[in-house]
Amino acid sequence: MIVDEREILIYYNPDSNSDLKTVAFAQSITPFVKSYTYQQAPISNLRWEQIFQAIGMPPKEMLNKSDPYYQENIRGHEFDDDGWMKILRHNPQLIKAPIAIRGDKVILCESPKDIYKLTEVEEVEKEV
Repeated sequence: MIVDEREILIYYNPDSNSDLKTVAFAQSITPFVKSYTYQQAPISNLRWEQIFQAIGMPPKEMLNKSDPYYQENIRGHEFDDDGWMKILRHNPQLIKAPIAIRGDKVILCESPKDIYKLTEVEEVEKEV
């Protein structure tokens, strides 16, 4: 699941101002940004699983628990990690923050400035 080092791939919720800021910050890092809303993301189930594993966070922690759909349909239910991943794959609008990929690094951008974590390795290498 490697993306070119010059490119940033972002999956985001277009209804979130914070997500839109994250996309804008990414565009300030590189002109090579591919951004997809979660609904239009061309992602297979296997790719979603790879993304979730690469983030290194339990799928349940990636949920936006304030979302009305979550409140009405999911709150109070318990699932294993596979069950939570299935919920997120079928309801990607429930992912609480944009997912950004650059090279082999995948992050959940809980703050728009988290996108800059994708440049940390690059900056350290320049200093050496």
